[in-house]
Amino acid sequence: MRYDTEWKDYSVIATGNGLKLERFGDVVLLRPDPQIIWEPPFDLYKYPDLNAVYMRSASGGGHWEYRKKVPEEFIIGWRNLRFSLKLMGFKHTGIFPEQAYHWAKMTELIEGAGREVKVLNLFAYTGGATAACASAGARVCHVDAAKAMCERAGRNLLLSGLKDRPVRYIVDDCFKFVEREIRRGSKYDAVVMDPPSYGRGPRGELWKLEDKIFGLVSLTAELMSDKPLFYLLNSYTTGLQPTVMKNVLEIAFEKFPHNSEAYELGLPTEQKNIILPCGAGAMITFDP
Repeated sequence: MRYDTEWKDYSVIATGNGLKLERFGDVVLLRPDPQIIWEPPFDLYKYPDLNAVYMRSASGGGHWEYRKKVPEEFIIGWRNLRFSLKLMGFKHTGIFPEQAYHWAKMTELIEGAGREVKVLNLFAYTGGATAACASAGARVCHVDAAKAMCERAGRNLLLSGLKDRPVRYIVDDCFKFVEREIRRGSKYDAVVMDPPSYGRGPRGELWKLEDKIFGLVSLTAELMSDKPLFYLLNSYTTGLQPTVMKNVLEIAFEKFPHNSEAYELGLPTEQKNIILPCGAGAMITFDP
């Protein structure tokens, strides 16, 4: 299990009965998490500072139920980075705090490279990885099918004082973008990929992770430069275990001298000895 311990503006207060009680700065939220099958230490719905609860609907989806006022935008920080959050559909806020483990790892690798590093961030969402890589000095190509997510990524870089860093925002289907980059002869020193389990591209293209991931990883292997630095694959898909992800990377990059690792990602909580599982990661670092 890998997790970050540097958060000051975020914490998991308590968990239980399919719910997690979280603090984002001054905003406290109660959100569902089906992996939490144990009993809570107290009635989470009665937490005195609770601002909002995400209530699931029997027909799918859900809605936010407000207990106290929540700002339209609230900002939290990790290290020197700042992130604009808001309550979104399907329980999201615009950040996945467990990814701070990867932000720290990528920052270390980029800063330690001693050269300019060009990063491709696919399924880049609101740009946590983009901001981390840019802050470490990398040139970043940020690709996401949703224009609103690219705009929010730009907002996060602005808040972090990184608006002048060399970052390109591309609104496109990631698979088709990679194919075009191969035809153009583009090369990258590092690739970050955080694909959804299911989704659609900007023109309605269907994405199912288990069907597409090996092909996309194999394609992106063609984009690696002569001096690749790292490749990071992240997943929240239940059936895609860390060893499966590691096997995908090992096959795709078997011709590259490298080291690989795969692991569960998690979040520490304020409950004694309780770590909340939050998906899996697999990373290859390439030999100099």
